[in-house]
Amino acid sequence: MYNVRDNVQARIGNFRMDHYWFRYSNFIPRLYNWVLDLGFEKGKIMPSRAFCSDESQGYPIILLAKHFGAFPFNHGQVGGIMSCERHGPHSNHGKDLVILHASHVGYDPSSKTYGKYRRIHSGTDQYSSNCGKIFGVLDWYLKEYEFAKNHIFIDMQSDHCLITIDNQYLSLSRELTLMLALEKMIEMHFDDDNSEGEYIPISIQSTSRTFMGTKSLFKHMNWFFEKNSGKQPIGDALLPEYFTYKKELNTDYEGLHQIEQNILRAMPWIVTSMNPMLTAAQANTEAEFDRAFRSISQEPAYQGRNLLYISGLNVDISPEMNQDYVLTKFIPWAAFIQLKTGEKYILEQKELFETLRKYNTKNQTQLELDEVIKHMQQAESIDLDTE
Repeated sequence: MYNVRDNVQARIGNFRMDHYWFRYSNFIPRLYNWVLDLGFEKGKIMPSRAFCSDESQGYPIILLAKHFGAFPFNHGQVGGIMSCERHGPHSNHGKDLVILHASHVGYDPSSKTYGKYRRIHSGTDQYSSNCGKIFGVLDWYLKEYEFAKNHIFIDMQSDHCLITIDNQYLSLSRELTLMLALEKMIEMHFDDDNSEGEYIPISIQSTSRTFMGTKSLFKHMNWFFEKNSGKQPIGDALLPEYFTYKKELNTDYEGLHQIEQNILRAMPWIVTSMNPMLTAAQANTEAEFDRAFRSISQEPAYQGRNLLYISGLNVDISPEMNQDYVLTKFIPWAAFIQLKTGEKYILEQKELFETLRKYNTKNQTQLELDEVIKHMQQAESIDLDTE
């Protein structure tokens, strides 16, 4: 998704969290009142959700049904990926259309950590990764990064530094690997016969090579290592600007590797983050909105219709022991609005948040689900004509 590597960090940094969230119980009625204000017709709106299939996403779905008066259409795949081939069927189910997309991440308030969630319906109320799909994608990248941190060494001298690099990071033939930005780390040697320059090791070991570090590397490593303290693993000083990943993805089928494709370019910033699962979910939300917006805005079945597509991040608050309900908060990212008059525009995060915040949290026409279920039970006495 991200083609300009140096811009990735700034873009992820634009995703605001502090004071930008809504409880779902007041986000959905605000959303409903907003679309009514835009001119959507009450009782003729078909919501759709593009969520992960995780059980923690159930509460937002219930609230969509409660406030919009219709069980939402399903645009979602595991991990919070949108099935763009479902636009046509969705358009047939309502006069006006709302699509709510969200990637999600767990949050444990007791440890104040992101990425895990208590499964209250498991036999032991155990914690597990959340979102599990994102965790599964990240696992290999995190392990590669951890290995690199412990197999690249820095030896700080008074006016230069030496860098020892595991041989696998010097090979161009590996298909799956963490790739170092060697030009930023190793001093290149030039001579009259080789105008392109080459990397010449100072010493060669059985599984590694030692080189003279660049002046910029020496300057940067001064923040992390004391001089004349000997060879030490680079550790957390292996910052995103020093590496990327090489991995070919099969993109023939939408959704199969879509999360990985969405966040691959951002992966150096993700694996070095204090909260990799949170950063990955943010990056996935951003990339997926970008991808799906282009599909939605060009979908023939949506043309000339009232439509709102809103994307954000669901934060699943891990329930306490014996707690039988789930608390989910929504952090909006961006929205695409298309009106039947032909007007089309995008709201970015700050403006979107301020727009939602000004709407009322009361919805006088919401469904009373207990009453609906009671009427459904009464209607179940109706016999089917099987003749």
